[in-house]
Amino acid sequence: MPTQSQAWGHSLAASLLLMAPFDVLASLAMDIYLPIVPAMPEILGASPAVVQLTLSLYMVVLGLGQLVFGPLSDRFGRRPVLLAGALIFAATSIAMAVATSAAAFVLLRILQATGASAAMVATFATVRDVYAERREGTVIYGLFSSILAFVPAVGPIAGALIADTLGWQAIFLVLGGLALVALANAWPRWHETRVPAPAGKRGFWPILKSRAFWTYTLGFSAAMGTFFVFFSTAPRILIERTGLSEIGFSFAFATVAFVMIATTHFAKRFVAGWGVSGSLTRGMVLLIAGAVVLALCETLFAPSVWTVILPMWLVAIGIVLAVSVTANGALAAFGEVAGAAVAVYFAVESLFIGVVGTLMVVVLGGHTLWPLVGYCGLMAPCVLVALALLRRREIADAIA
Repeated sequence: MPTQSQAWGHSLAASLLLMAPFDVLASLAMDIYLPIVPAMPEILGASPAVVQLTLSLYMVVLGLGQLVFGPLSDRFGRRPVLLAGALIFAATSIAMAVATSAAAFVLLRILQATGASAAMVATFATVRDVYAERREGTVIYGLFSSILAFVPAVGPIAGALIADTLGWQAIFLVLGGLALVALANAWPRWHETRVPAPAGKRGFWPILKSRAFWTYTLGFSAAMGTFFVFFSTAPRILIERTGLSEIGFSFAFATVAFVMIATTHFAKRFVAGWGVSGSLTRGMVLLIAGAVVLALCETLFAPSVWTVILPMWLVAIGIVLAVSVTANGALAAFGEVAGAAVAVYFAVESLFIGVVGTLMVVVLGGHTLWPLVGYCGLMAPCVLVALALLRRREIADAIA
């Protein structure tokens, strides 16, 4: 019987061309839409609160939908879930361009997020199937984290340019068109990689009781939550407090993504030398170091590009070192239920970001660096403690 890697049969470069578009589109659908949000109440004849639902519901459905599609991909396969999700995303994106009522627009937005959720969970489950035991997995996970950092930097700029040139409807036509291109590329080439699980191994309980799963998922939450807090506070700090233009802010913000991409290039070598737990440990140490530098900058200096962006370069390296290994660490024992494990992995991460990250921004002041300091200062030490306890348990089990 061929292995999953043999059944997949694609080089790393070909795999990235297949997988990355679905990761990009799920994030781009959120960020490219932001510039036209203020105009949508008048366009749809709805209140600003209703339009806000199109943002909030997208995020909610994107996260919670994975709890549905993860088990479905374990039962029926990655390929059908991926293709169905991409088709739903493409169709609803195009339909949104001709929606004339707020109710129809909100419903289509929910369906768009549903398609994005299905495509995302199938993509990451396939990565887990094929690359769990291979060094290339580090490159893919690191690149995906860089994409999640880069898209928010360029998405709003692209949306503004498209809307100004072609009208707001063109934004959704572009999303739908890109999804159709990705679907056409995947249809003949996305091979099934699922290994059927025995009936007794299906479900969430084996995942939820795993110490390794919780430790590495906490690490993923610490890393990506740090970027979420940065994304939430950077505009207010750099535009409102320093007077940086929107374009200037976008380019400064993008440098953090470029640092993440550059780090991804070397991540495979680092992980080979340090191992999974060693890489996560070093990633968390860099987050703590970045938090210390950010605290000093907030205390001693007036806000500027240098006091915000330069420390974030250090943090960005830590983020990549962490996310390059957290998926493998969390999902290593769940190859037969990888879809469900991936779903819980992202759902837990969304919960930490949504609760802890938002709380830091609200309580500590979103116009300062303190939310970043607080999030890194809380989450990264928790991960280090969890890693130490996990190692102690592993040693005790080995002795027993």
